[in-house]
Amino acid sequence: MNTIDLTGKVALVTGGSRGLGKAIAMAMAEKGAEVVICGRKQDNLDQAVEDLRQKGINITAFMANIGNSDEVTALFKAIEDRFDRLDILVNNVGMNILTPSVIATDEGLWDKIITTNLKGTFLASAGGARLMKKTGQGKIINISSIAARKAAMGMGIYCVAKAGVEMLTRVLAVELAQDHINVNGVAPSVVKTKFSQPFWSNESLLKEITNTIPMARIAETDDVVGTVLFLASGMSDFVTGEIITVDGGSMA
Repeated sequence: MNTIDLTGKVALVTGGSRGLGKAIAMAMAEKGAEVVICGRKQDNLDQAVEDLRQKGINITAFMANIGNSDEVTALFKAIEDRFDRLDILVNNVGMNILTPSVIATDEGLWDKIITTNLKGTFLASAGGARLMKKTGQGKIINISSIAARKAAMGMGIYCVAKAGVEMLTRVLAVELAQDHINVNGVAPSVVKTKFSQPFWSNESLLKEITNTIPMARIAETDDVVGTVLFLASGMSDFVTGEIITVDGGSMA
């Protein structure tokens, strides 16, 4: 109980080619898991595989748009053919385009953000759960955001999508409990990755954000990775339907 050991587990991290997803993939591999990452751009996947290989970590990469049902089906078929199982799924894919107003937003942009963040989590969870049922256990971890519970200017559609992810997490936790599949979420505040660069690269905006965080800084990827590892391990076997907030106290 004092250590996290993922030896023998097969894990998929969506959006694992960079940022938080890449950090999660590396940490899980270091804990012994066979790690698969997916993403939409082959060059990003190739770079991630090479970066981790240079650190002595071998992972498998598949190109897939997680919001496309056909590509998701093909992804999980490839995982099944190669490993014949899936133990851990981290739904990390996310995207946002800043919009001044939700109701003034183009319908196509609404669909794109909702599809990537919410529909993608649904599709991947369905595919992952199918494989997990084969072995009678599994862990699904959804990366949410405090934006799911705290409206933010310019991020309205993203806020709605992540709120949906959190309810989906609870619904799936109830529906999959009898299959011994735990479904939980992690809700960070701003994490210092390329995804959130428009916020932390602006000095005045960064100061405004950190002023709302009692710990007086934004999160690094390692701040989130530890919580994900806990939820992926046997230490959280009786935790399901939970959203763990990792925000330095800002919601408090």
